[in-house]
Amino acid sequence: MCTHALVSAKTPDGPRLFAVAAEDLRPVEGSWPATGMAASDTLDVGFDDVPGEPVGPVEGYVRRPGFHHAGAGVAACWYGGATGVAETLLAAAAERETGPHALAHLGAVDVALRTAKAALKEAADEIDADPRDLRNTARTRALRLRALVEAVATDVMGRVGRALGAGPLCHDAAHGRRVADLTVYLRQHHAERDLATLGAAVAEQKAGW
Repeated sequence: MCTHALVSAKTPDGPRLFAVAAEDLRPVEGSWPATGMAASDTLDVGFDDVPGEPVGPVEGYVRRPGFHHAGAGVAACWYGGATGVAETLLAAAAERETGPHALAHLGAVDVALRTAKAALKEAADEIDADPRDLRNTARTRALRLRALVEAVATDVMGRVGRALGAGPLCHDAAHGRRVADLTVYLRQHHAERDLATLGAAVAEQKAGW
């Protein structure tokens, strides 16, 4: 279905995007042995001495507004994964007596997910109002949103595990897949590196609260 792959690469002038014909790519069998996101079957590909057609200017790929809007969209996917994990705790609490500690975890999960949902809604409204990023806010917005939702999703997985123990991970295949998939997907967030980038942007802009 795909005629070309878009490949990011470093050049003497800076990072650029290139289009490489799909027929020149060689899938590397066995290069995606991961348990998390196993169904994505994201194999590595190899290619040597093949032509690449430049797409856009130097740094054009990472500087365009859509790059940062898409980063915010990934955070929405993380949120969806976190709600799927949380549903297991919600169902358990609705069906049986889980005890006060599990209910406390459920309450904390509710607060966290609703906070993330509100932030996603705000970000979506801002993107719709300024899709071309004329206000130059897309990068910091995406960094903030991704940091928040990553923290929320990590907290949700931890709380569901502490509330319900190993049972769902061992006996509920769908839940186990969600936790494994989300664990891998969240690592698209670059943790302290992204937080440091955000901190530098906030300091430069002297942005208050």
